[in-house]
Amino acid sequence: MADSHTFLIATLHRPSVSSWSTSPTLWIVIFASCLWLLIRRPNLTDKDGHPLPPGPPIRYAFLRRYPEKPLYRWAQKYGPIYSVWMGTQLFVVINDPQVARDLLVTHGANFSSRWPYFMKNQTILRGGGITAASYNDTWRKHRRIAINMLTLTFGSRTVKATDPLVQEALRLGMEFMRLTGPWSNMIDFFKVLQWIPTTMRAQGRKLHNDFIAVYGAMMLRTKARMDAGEEVPDCLVKTLIQCQEEEQLTWEDMCFIVSAFTTGGVHSTSGIIEWFLALMPSHPQVQAKAAEELDRVVGRDTWPTAEDEMKLPYCRAIIKEVLRIHASFWMGTPHCSDDDFVYRGLFIPANSVMVLNVYALHHNESRYPDSFSFNPERYFGDELGAMESAKQPDALVRDHWAFGAGRRICPGMEMAERELFLAVSRLLWAFSFAEVPGEPICLEEYEGFSGRTPLPYRLTPKPRHAMVHDVLVEKTEINLNDV
Repeated sequence: MADSHTFLIATLHRPSVSSWSTSPTLWIVIFASCLWLLIRRPNLTDKDGHPLPPGPPIRYAFLRRYPEKPLYRWAQKYGPIYSVWMGTQLFVVINDPQVARDLLVTHGANFSSRWPYFMKNQTILRGGGITAASYNDTWRKHRRIAINMLTLTFGSRTVKATDPLVQEALRLGMEFMRLTGPWSNMIDFFKVLQWIPTTMRAQGRKLHNDFIAVYGAMMLRTKARMDAGEEVPDCLVKTLIQCQEEEQLTWEDMCFIVSAFTTGGVHSTSGIIEWFLALMPSHPQVQAKAAEELDRVVGRDTWPTAEDEMKLPYCRAIIKEVLRIHASFWMGTPHCSDDDFVYRGLFIPANSVMVLNVYALHHNESRYPDSFSFNPERYFGDELGAMESAKQPDALVRDHWAFGAGRRICPGMEMAERELFLAVSRLLWAFSFAEVPGEPICLEEYEGFSGRTPLPYRLTPKPRHAMVHDVLVEKTEINLNDV
């Protein structure tokens, strides 16, 4: 009887097939199971059982507006190297200077390719330029040509920002930074989306054509000067025109080589100057120390020149600290692995996107104590330029990582440092800077998915001494007809 009673109770409480088929709970369970299968993190190993670097347990479609912040938190949790699945693509994130040197420098032959981002590399640049090109003979040729003539791009100085082509070039640079970013576009990580016509895809294709039109027109200006017998200084465009046939360069090749240095260089350099100016009003003591150094070394009858750089260590320290605390590109331009690789017992598959987490490197408390504070004095005694510092065998003493690492390190870094020194030292020589009353400058938020620039702000520059006006007139920085 007891067994029969138990069987009867069980039978009465067991749902029928028809009741399960219509149960909302069943469909929720099925949907949740399918969703989990789609978003869960795959746990791959190589043939010897080496696991992937640790990382978050789920896949991501994209990361939000400030991806460096969750990446920094994951670095705190998972350590010097971890992995993240973005859709179907594996990203390996490097957060430690020694790991960066081991993988991107020592084993750079395997970690110097570019992953073909759909928006940036395939749609806008289409494999052109130096930043998007694969690690191959074509990239080596383009880099060799460009690096020989990095002092100037067009061989002329733009006097007015109202020049239509200059305005267009600046607009294209901002549009490029808006559409690209290593973590921001879902279309990069799900191939099925790349076949669907979208507004973003159309914008990327238009931007490709606009780059060729605008930079082609600017190169034709230089060519017209050369054809007319005008003396054109040695510059990148002149070199490209002269060696086009010998190097078998297409017009598109030339346009994107030029655009790479103009877009990347102008945006990153101008962005650092914007951050420098945004920081100064809240650091009057830094301005005062720089002013004392400039008055003592340079004087007030003239302004700083390139020859003064090594005699102005505090000004150089300010620039290094701005580059550290507000690097223009927190993730650089990601590398890609060519072959399977095992590092410290961890499996890095071929075709993994290798991300240099500059944000985590620049907020390493053991290297930069109180890392979220702006403190140029942390660079006292550092007499190396960025290129020299990047070559140091001890990665722990490198000044900063704002220009990347390895074989794809920014080829224009020395020129960028020179430009930044002249701009920053001359601004500090000429002016002191204060906020506009009632308009605090925001240093916590910023614009851009790829390059980072401050939110729009205003400040008040005040001439530091009576000679400022006369020196600026003498240097043709201002025109008497305009004042």
